[in-house]
Amino acid sequence: MSELPVAVIGAGPVGLAAAAHLIERGLTPVIFEAGATPAAAVASWAHIRLFSPWRYDVDAAARRLLAGTGWQEPDAEALPTGAELEEQYLRPLAAVPGIAASLHTSTRVVAVSREGLDKTRTGGREDSPFLLRVEDAEGTVTDYRARAVIDASGTWQTPNPLGQAGLPAVGEADAVAAGLITRPLPDVVGRDRSRFAGKHVLVVGAGHSAANTLLALGELAEQEPGTRISWAIRSASAANVYGGGDLDGLPARGALGSRLRTLVADGRIELHTAFTITGFKTSDTLSVVGTTPYGGKQLDVDLLVPATGFRPDLEMLREIRLDLDPSVEAPRGLGPLIDPEFHSCGTVAPHGAQLLSHPEKDFYVAGMKSYGRAPTFLMATGYEQVRSIAAALAGDQQAADDVQLVLPETGVCSTDLGGSCDTASSCDAPAVAGSVVSVSCCGAAPEPVPATEAESSCCGAPEPVSAAPAASSSASCCGTDAGIAAAEETAPAASSCCSTPEPAFLGIPTGLKHGRSAEQGD
Repeated sequence: MSELPVAVIGAGPVGLAAAAHLIERGLTPVIFEAGATPAAAVASWAHIRLFSPWRYDVDAAARRLLAGTGWQEPDAEALPTGAELEEQYLRPLAAVPGIAASLHTSTRVVAVSREGLDKTRTGGREDSPFLLRVEDAEGTVTDYRARAVIDASGTWQTPNPLGQAGLPAVGEADAVAAGLITRPLPDVVGRDRSRFAGKHVLVVGAGHSAANTLLALGELAEQEPGTRISWAIRSASAANVYGGGDLDGLPARGALGSRLRTLVADGRIELHTAFTITGFKTSDTLSVVGTTPYGGKQLDVDLLVPATGFRPDLEMLREIRLDLDPSVEAPRGLGPLIDPEFHSCGTVAPHGAQLLSHPEKDFYVAGMKSYGRAPTFLMATGYEQVRSIAAALAGDQQAADDVQLVLPETGVCSTDLGGSCDTASSCDAPAVAGSVVSVSCCGAAPEPVPATEAESSCCGAPEPVSAAPAASSSASCCGTDAGIAAAEETAPAASSCCSTPEPAFLGIPTGLKHGRSAEQGD
């Protein structure tokens, strides 16, 4: 057993960081990546700019491993796009000899078990190697043996369905097959431009990915006549997307929400609230059938962009003895700490191998997949997870149990948002020294979000916020005061109006309710 490698499933940021920590501990990884290149999921959202600067996007062990290769670390305060994260960090890391020799791309893990034992067999289980069945691009199936397994495969390939109750709506599969429902986070103004120009596009979802896509469509509509934008959310108000009155205890919302609110107020985005999708009718266009508190409703559109989050694919783990939280499908010990019903920004403690363990000894799920259906995962959290797991597998229990994230005790952090005037510099404003900046999510919905005392929302959860709410709607930025005020009375107007961009500060006061239960008053 000791001579066998540790299998790492997924070569995204967390999977490659896991390999770096294993190598540093003297353990040999074998890495399986379903995509044709390392970090294939990141490449899918290459056009998205992170809110976190480079100093929070590079794993410590990976940095040490790269140091010996002549790698030039990017400017610590610069804000990378997904493409820059891949090109300037993840590809060089995957090319390090110790990792490159262990990396199998275009190789999908289809099952994980124990050699000679199915899930029901107990005798000798911990002394039997893991058996990983993989399939390559040509369909060739191969079995690999491993002493331990770290599943960092993420959730990018398994978006949540659009229907109610966690189920696909009637006709959803047909609409996807017809190409009328896209993948999440399409590059609307870039490589996918021709697909959206001049079309009526519906975006479904109330998180950061929805906001990013809506803003990109707003830009496209200014350049391409005939482009029409609709937006549907299940909640009765978009206040939590715009900012203000938020359920996470954040004092205000930021520039992104302010820009989106202006587009809705100006009539450039048609917002449909309290809209629950019940079915799809597919022809040359797409009819989206739903219910509202006022009765049935049908939206006829050319394309639909889903932004409803992700969930883990557990099928390949059917022969592994898992202990999962019944609601969020995270490890049982972690589940109550990340349940979005009660937690959001700043309310999840650092954690490592102990909370990520399962009844199957030496098997761990790390990264975005470890959070199951919860949308609050951070890349830096994943780096600490795999550092702890590698220590545990190396027999250093003290290091495995010493889990911590370098985030401020005050719960205050900053983003790059700067002023709310949609200027180019608002994407490049440096973070304030001594503050902690949001750490991007990975392997899933890549919506970059603010970091807080311990964890922050990500991938469809609450958005970044501005320094403080303005005194009145008259301070609203780059739009008509009356229109913005009418759009959402509870949303504070943006600060730093059309001036030099300033970092936006975020804070979580203690003692406040968090998560969906706070909004419901539970």
